[in-house]
Amino acid sequence: MHFRPELKGFLPFSLIDWPGKVSAVLFFAGCNFACPTCHNFELAKGGHNLPSLSWIDVYKKLKDKKKWLDGVVLTGGEVTLLSYLSEMCGELKQLGYQVKIDSNGFLPEVIEDLVQRDRVDLFAIDVKGPWDKYALLTGKNIEPKDIATKMKKIFSLAQKYPNKFLFRLTKVPFLTPEDIEVTKSYLPKGFALVLQEYKEPQLKA
Repeated sequence: MHFRPELKGFLPFSLIDWPGKVSAVLFFAGCNFACPTCHNFELAKGGHNLPSLSWIDVYKKLKDKKKWLDGVVLTGGEVTLLSYLSEMCGELKQLGYQVKIDSNGFLPEVIEDLVQRDRVDLFAIDVKGPWDKYALLTGKNIEPKDIATKMKKIFSLAQKYPNKFLFRLTKVPFLTPEDIEVTKSYLPKGFALVLQEYKEPQLKA
């Protein structure tokens, strides 16, 4: 059981982070996007001013709370960047937990590996908006064709494993109603886009 320096937050009980389940939530630092509307921008920028938590302590707490919880949510930041993600998901599964990952979907090969290893029960993929607005929405110089290719790989996985994926969009100020309709059109058949209301961050990035 190794030290996980990116682990910056632990919410021991949540009724809202995994609909229909009682979950704990682990927050990890680091992200490959720099979304100007991000609510967890301290985590996304690396969480350098936030203390790291002891994985051993968190693991012990999760072990003790198993009878009260259904699952564990891993969020960030962007957790698919973590080199130890698969190992950690395996440890949580060994405790008897279901595992949910929040992701921007930009590393489909990591998600595919986790699916094939049966390490994760649900992926909540944030689809930011139309491909041609991704550079604006993410603060990164992302070509529309590149994000389209990556997300199509995610959509293909979702078609193969429909119970393991859901897709979300936050209605940030940059998006128009037309943008949202375009984004809905990307999703594979049988999937709905879960719309989340945007709330202004309390602090500026």
